[in-house]
Amino acid sequence: MEPMIRRMLVTALAMGVLSAGVGAAPPDAGRAGDRGGPGSGSRGGTPTTAKVASVEFIGMAAPATPDQKTDIYTGAKVRVVYRNGKSTVHDLQYHELMGTTDRVNGALVGGLFNHLDQPLLDINGQQLASDAPDANSLMTIPGLQAADPAKKRALALVTQYEYRELPPAGSTGSFWSKLPATMSLTLIDQDKQTGRLQPIDYRTIHFGDAAGLNGLWIPCAGSLSPWNTHLGSEEYEPDAKVRQLGPTWRASDSDDTTDISSFSGYFFGDPARANAYHYGLVPEVSVDRTGRASVQMHYAMGRIARELVEVMPDARTAYMGDDGKNTGLFMFIADQPGDLSSGTLYAARWHQVSAANGGAATLGWIRLGRTTNADIEAMVESGIRFTDIFDVSLTDPGDPTYKKVATYTGTEWLRLKPGKAQAAAFLETRRYAAYLGATTEFSKMEGVSHDPRGGAGFNARAFVVISRVENGMRTQASAPADDIQVAENLGGAIYELTLTGGQVDQANGSIDSEYVATTMASIAELSGGWFGRDAAGKEIRDAEGNRCHQDKVCGGDNLKFSPVARTLFIGEDTARRNNNYVWAFNLDTRKLSRILSVPRAAEATGLQVVENANGFAYILSNFQHPGEAEQYSPSTNPEDAVLFPLLRQKWHDLKRSPVGYIGTTEGALPAFK
Repeated sequence: MEPMIRRMLVTALAMGVLSAGVGAAPPDAGRAGDRGGPGSGSRGGTPTTAKVASVEFIGMAAPATPDQKTDIYTGAKVRVVYRNGKSTVHDLQYHELMGTTDRVNGALVGGLFNHLDQPLLDINGQQLASDAPDANSLMTIPGLQAADPAKKRALALVTQYEYRELPPAGSTGSFWSKLPATMSLTLIDQDKQTGRLQPIDYRTIHFGDAAGLNGLWIPCAGSLSPWNTHLGSEEYEPDAKVRQLGPTWRASDSDDTTDISSFSGYFFGDPARANAYHYGLVPEVSVDRTGRASVQMHYAMGRIARELVEVMPDARTAYMGDDGKNTGLFMFIADQPGDLSSGTLYAARWHQVSAANGGAATLGWIRLGRTTNADIEAMVESGIRFTDIFDVSLTDPGDPTYKKVATYTGTEWLRLKPGKAQAAAFLETRRYAAYLGATTEFSKMEGVSHDPRGGAGFNARAFVVISRVENGMRTQASAPADDIQVAENLGGAIYELTLTGGQVDQANGSIDSEYVATTMASIAELSGGWFGRDAAGKEIRDAEGNRCHQDKVCGGDNLKFSPVARTLFIGEDTARRNNNYVWAFNLDTRKLSRILSVPRAAEATGLQVVENANGFAYILSNFQHPGEAEQYSPSTNPEDAVLFPLLRQKWHDLKRSPVGYIGTTEGALPAFK
């Protein structure tokens, strides 16, 4: 989509002319009181034109049987109350659309390819597939036609597959980051009566030579932009310093364990070819009315271990989670609405005001720089290297012109080369942020979402989840900086950020946004799941080996907010509970409800909330790596000897991970509108 067209679309959105990604209720939608309309409770999937007053999720119990513990399922309910006083209660059901190793219209779901768009094969000649579906963007594309338009409507689903963990035939060990990743576009038929979704055609979105791209690197979470494009991510950006200088230059406390040489060998057929500065970017996927996907890689948003990009209602301001240990919080403000190809990048400074319950702080912002995609890509294509940007030492050089920093890439002493501030800001973003005094002490910063309506006293708010409060977030007297000083909490925390305008950066320069985060504080109800440590320092476990409470959030990861339902949805990724869940937390009533359970040792991924697609609502959710490569512990959980054979039986020897959605027993949820 061209920038000018995007700006026109964003203007139309602001005027209420269009609704990107969702459609209006169809002409044949049921009226209030009709069969399936408000008050009937029968045909829960039938569209309704009545307005929603409130949505309440009624949670389910934790899995109790071996069958439940090895499955993806829901036993929850949802109560929808309408403004006309009527209400419906729906049993929830999980619907699988497809799974890795499945074939849709002959195409292998999650299938991997090289730079020539040729399938990657194992020693048996079988195409390799990812076992880790992650972000979903379900879209309504104007003009996209269903095969049977009398009964169906056409939707498009972009899905990105984070990695492949299980080794191919003939190999051993984890293959995380060794193989190129992939992304897909699935054409979906939506039933007009029930909202049930059915995949019709699966198309790989290629990142090879034909597209003018360099492969896809560890795409994690994602979001649907206000202008109806998929915003992806490339997590755990490869360390350009180590890529250039070799493994002896990896800091001893580095969190970088990625394998760009293996990635390059599998993708290009040459372990030396991949350039680290081509990865750690934001892939933006547009889908046209013919079902064709196109990709733009955004260099202007910097290189970090990006979990996702979350764009605020102005279609300009974006917040980005930075995963790993010793990471930062970053804000990008685009020059024009709906166009991420140029803008200004900022990094946050945490000024702590409380250490309680994960901590609270006021936030300051450090301006890193302004640029365009074209300018930074030109630097990369010109052959710029790490040592063109920084002088570096892994030990104290005794030279005051160097600055000591601690980031995801470890503790280093850096000195910026003259004239290289722009390159440092956008190619070595986290290092440069630390160099300028931003806080790089966050740990496992994952999902980001926002509430455009906000709470009392401010216009909007954002939410950021920290999967584990550890490492740099604890008091560390010997660290280069010690901005964050809170207690360890391996169950994590979810923070609320207040957003406002009229702010200035560290140099007193005006920040051109009405959505600047000024405070950050944890949400008490969404913490406290971790049992903690005993007197000997060991993590406390229950009888089943869980180190977190069954009825509290632990290891929050995915995060999506529904403004109409007033509900924050949270997907988990923790090894501290035997099963991970998806939760619904109502911001007004403060009620927390478990609405989905995924198989033992699997991670809940792919969370997306679609409030209204042609009169229906969907909560998309996947899982990845069931059984976590069978790393079970009979000594701490005797049930594992029973559970893991079941996992292998149900999930194609642990290779199959589904993409799907939470709906009703008949199909989709009624629209949240």
